[in-house]
Amino acid sequence: MSVQESTFPGFANPVDPSPAELRAWAYQPDSVPLTSMPPDWDLLVAGDRLVMTLFDLAMDRSCPARRFALHCLYIYAADGIRTKFRAHPRRRFRKLVDQAERGGDEVMRTWAHNARVLLARPELFVYRDWCEGGLVRENRRLD
Repeated sequence: MSVQESTFPGFANPVDPSPAELRAWAYQPDSVPLTSMPPDWDLLVAGDRLVMTLFDLAMDRSCPARRFALHCLYIYAADGIRTKFRAHPRRRFRKLVDQAERGGDEVMRTWAHNARVLLARPELFVYRDWCEGGLVRENRRLD
């Protein structure tokens, strides 16, 4: 039985979900609505421990929570860049960007492009775009 076919029972600790729990939820996001999650849940899960899971979910065009995962990747990228990679390893960030450019669809290539633009020009950071989902909703490429 795959993750997509099983029933998601909920999070043992929603503030610190496991990669398996996040993946199971992502394929059944209506089982635990985002509105029932702790405040700023997106900021809580957009860290190093779950970034590879979030990346895989964002790369999967069939994932029902793909936009949420992509939103968390924007948070992750901005957090790393704005802290000069004290918050997240530069190497992991670059690996994700490279992977998105090589194997991602247009949405993921846009994320990678925007991350590279922000890396080159950190002054372009706008909280609404990077942390409140603006770039995800608009699927806009930064100049």
